[in-house]
Amino acid sequence: MRRREFIAGFGGAAATSLAGLPCASAQTRQLPVIGFLHTATAERFRSPLDAFHRGLRNAGYVEGQNVAIEYRWADGRIDRLPEMAADLVRRKVAVIAATGGNISTLVAKAATSTIPIVFTSGSNPVKAGLVTSLNRPGGNVTGASFFGSEVNSKTLGLLHDVVPKGIFVAVLSNPKSPETELQLADVDKAARELGREVQIFDASTAEEIDRAFATLTERRPGALLIIGDPFYAGRIDQLATLVTRHRLPAIFVIRGFAEAGGLMSYGANINDAYRQAGVYAGLILKGENPGDLPVIQSTHFELVLNIKTAQSLGIVFPPGVLAIADDVIE
Repeated sequence: MRRREFIAGFGGAAATSLAGLPCASAQTRQLPVIGFLHTATAERFRSPLDAFHRGLRNAGYVEGQNVAIEYRWADGRIDRLPEMAADLVRRKVAVIAATGGNISTLVAKAATSTIPIVFTSGSNPVKAGLVTSLNRPGGNVTGASFFGSEVNSKTLGLLHDVVPKGIFVAVLSNPKSPETELQLADVDKAARELGREVQIFDASTAEEIDRAFATLTERRPGALLIIGDPFYAGRIDQLATLVTRHRLPAIFVIRGFAEAGGLMSYGANINDAYRQAGVYAGLILKGENPGDLPVIQSTHFELVLNIKTAQSLGIVFPPGVLAIADDVIE
């Protein structure tokens, strides 16, 4: 397993606000301001953002009424994050909601040790270096986690149950994500325990995804595991189109992948993690110390199966897999 490192760049980052939503302005300067930092695009994360607003409302805050929000979307270019985070610090926001993967939280932590930070994490926050403890995070950071790295090993197990044994499983991963190393380590361990061969294919841009699919389909894998990653979450339509075109049984952690035509999805409810992050942001605005707020861990994971896709691939889901499915798309 090769080691991947992220080197934060300070390339020209144009801070942008979410179109159609209010941001901190002359009219709202008197309101406390939340800095919302995300690795991807606003269009692809509308539903999680709505969930974040629900959490804020649960805590008593409504944007434009008693709180303002400054949005910073990196549009998949994580090299833009350091300047975006630095800009939020210069603006002296009251809280930074660092979402869309651990990298936004790590960048925010590097930018400030005093402004409270609330994260949504797809892996173990302790292993990722976000906090020192789940129960008492300490410092200025806390948030909600859905432990995506461990989920990736579970997804491989599900593919193992559905796809004939003895055929290698392709794994699509983002080499620019600092979470990838831990995720691939979990997949590698699970593969050894299952006796399955896995081959890694890297892609960190839309063009690289197309090239990766062209290469992996030439090698004829038995199935495809797409590593949980915010960039891939923003490319669900592209991924679903490609697995359909190349007739690949594939699994991803986002429910929308199965809804878009992928064979299966297994993962936590990401919207709930964003809602919980919104609640924590509100509590911090009310005076709570982030270091005293335990990291919230998702407890519900859902398996979604697409029967229509399975039929087109000539796959019959085993009874054991059907029995544990939370939803079946006909």
